[in-house]
Amino acid sequence: MHTLRLGLIGSGFMGRTHALAAHSVGLVFPQYGAPTCEILADTDAAQAADQAAALGFRRSTGDWRELVADAQVDIVDICTPNHLHYPMAKAALEHGKHVYCEKPLALSVDESRELAALAKDRGCVTLVGFNYAKNPIITMAGNLIAQGALGRIHHVRGTHIEDYLADPKRPGGWRTRQALAGLGALGDLCHILSLTQRLVGEPVAVCADFQTVYRERPDGPVENEDQMHALLRFDGGAIGTIECSRVAWGRKNGLTLEISGSKGSLCFDQERQNELYFYRGGEGDPQGFKRILLGPDQPDYAAFCPAPGHGLGFNDLKVIEMRDLLEAINGSGQSWPDFGAAARIDAVTAAMAASFDSGGWVSVNTTNAGCSGTSNQG
Repeated sequence: MHTLRLGLIGSGFMGRTHALAAHSVGLVFPQYGAPTCEILADTDAAQAADQAAALGFRRSTGDWRELVADAQVDIVDICTPNHLHYPMAKAALEHGKHVYCEKPLALSVDESRELAALAKDRGCVTLVGFNYAKNPIITMAGNLIAQGALGRIHHVRGTHIEDYLADPKRPGGWRTRQALAGLGALGDLCHILSLTQRLVGEPVAVCADFQTVYRERPDGPVENEDQMHALLRFDGGAIGTIECSRVAWGRKNGLTLEISGSKGSLCFDQERQNELYFYRGGEGDPQGFKRILLGPDQPDYAAFCPAPGHGLGFNDLKVIEMRDLLEAINGSGQSWPDFGAAARIDAVTAAMAASFDSGGWVSVNTTNAGCSGTSNQG
């Protein structure tokens, strides 16, 4: 396989996880190789040089535009605040680069769709960082659903609730500014929509309510929502609810999903990411769910550990994500969620914002509302 060269933009928490994945993927999945960590870009030349040395990159630059235009870069990896995703991804695609971008893809549906169309036109492979969907336990859940273990799915209940802004004395930073973040809790915690997209299908209509609990923080006013809940109708006929919150004390990564069907149900909790709970109607224990532990019999787990129940972690999911990207670039697999899939997720969040603004149900297929919304009105 051709050795690909990676250019990373941003060296904060997420940038470091991407760098770790780039260095690790060839060890965990040797058949796919590892990219060369070619160049790192950050906010200024001095910081970029320091971080390039710390994260194992050959070169550095204080200007991301130099990185996307660099002839020695095959993959542009974007780990920056939300408002920079669109201009960086667009520039990278215009230079014919493959693009790996953190979510959300853009701050408006029109921008997301533009990027998806441009990627298709240029023949570039794209991937968006919904890493929780890469958990082998989610693959297990998908296989159970595909095999008909749940029957006809009729209800979905999902949450992504955390407490990183539960303290009103904590500064909100760029995440509370519409121009920089777009949506608030929903935009940041939209991972739940990647799980429902993977396991259930596409929402076709939504009815949502937003609320800003703390309108002022030490660093200024809060311009987007602290929490959101929504009703959803899915293309396969199921209905469901989704909740997001960044002010739920005690919840560290409360990404949960329960799917119920005519034959059974399953439950997943990211805080216990190596477990899946499954109930088979009519045949199982009438008192409760069966706990299934992740092990080497499930795809990808064995590459990390030969023993069941020992568990994978957050960074391992990023390694799987990186593997999927490399595999797709080399023509031996498909990249998901690509920019097209991410644009559909952005369309759902935009429909939720439009629903809140209008006070009623909104069709996901017909709305053109931007992802920023007026979510500070709750």
